[in-house]
Amino acid sequence: MKKFYALLLAVLMFAGYAKAQLGDVDKVKKSFEFTDKDTVAWVYGGTSQVGINQGLLHNWNAGGEVASLTVNAVFSGFLARIYHNQIWSNNLDMAYSLFYAYSNHFVPRKNDDRIDFTSKYGFKINPKKPFYLTTLFNFRSQFTKGYDYTLPEWEQKPLSDFFSPAYFTLAEGVEFRKGTNLSLFLSPISARFTVAKSQYTDIPGGAFGIERGKTSRFELGAYFSGRYMTDVTKAITFKTRLDLYCNYLAKDKTDPLTGRVTHDNPGNIDVLWDNLFSWKLNKYFAVVAGLTLIYDNDFPYNPTYVDDNGVTQDKNQPVDVGWLQLRQVFTFGFEYKF
Repeated sequence: MKKFYALLLAVLMFAGYAKAQLGDVDKVKKSFEFTDKDTVAWVYGGTSQVGINQGLLHNWNAGGEVASLTVNAVFSGFLARIYHNQIWSNNLDMAYSLFYAYSNHFVPRKNDDRIDFTSKYGFKINPKKPFYLTTLFNFRSQFTKGYDYTLPEWEQKPLSDFFSPAYFTLAEGVEFRKGTNLSLFLSPISARFTVAKSQYTDIPGGAFGIERGKTSRFELGAYFSGRYMTDVTKAITFKTRLDLYCNYLAKDKTDPLTGRVTHDNPGNIDVLWDNLFSWKLNKYFAVVAGLTLIYDNDFPYNPTYVDDNGVTQDKNQPVDVGWLQLRQVFTFGFEYKF
């Protein structure tokens, strides 16, 4: 809870501190995007939202949750430094959401938690063309512990935590860029490093792509990252991102305890597709809808589980491929756009 309130306070303070200079920003964007004008400028922008959803029932014959409350905080921002034929751009996306319900004594349950930071530095290969030789760094993790709330005594069995997992990607490649709203980056050689505490990986098959009981994993492969942001109307903003990763080092893995083989190869492409709509209703309130789709063969459907006695039980027939992960959020509340 303390981490959540700290995050919420930081988002509000940042939103209050930022001063919108949209006219100047638009001029810089246009000159940078459509002409070869030599430009030196800082360009920044983003949105921060805080939303609350509440429900209450009393003597409701049809039944239902007596009282519930969901609190969401979302921040999405960018900062870019344009200096002649060079550009340094940064994108930060953060979200946190807690659900409270009368049926579980208002013990908070997390339903969204993410930190995603990307920093890129590039310079034009040809002053007349929108292509850059670019170095990219990406970091992804979460703020607090994650649980499977369907498990008995779930509070004693966290599945993840801050920096468990944490993903670091470093890549060198070519970027096609139009202003600060469109970026297509392709790297034939990129390194990805995944870390997590051993307490979260010491399970059959390991976790987060890390082998059982180990704390890290190194991957080398090809990486594509595409970003696009546009104002659909004066009130509606759409932002999308697509990341693809091919691990050249992918191979079959055998669990040392169960002997089960998980099949993998470089053809299993990791996919992350993130979408965010923001509809500004008035000066301070907005509706925000987000949808994230993830496919990663390192997170296969697990047909087994470990019961309270430490015995592995079969749920179904083994499946050696990953499954599609989906996260959807919808928030109505306070928004500050700068």
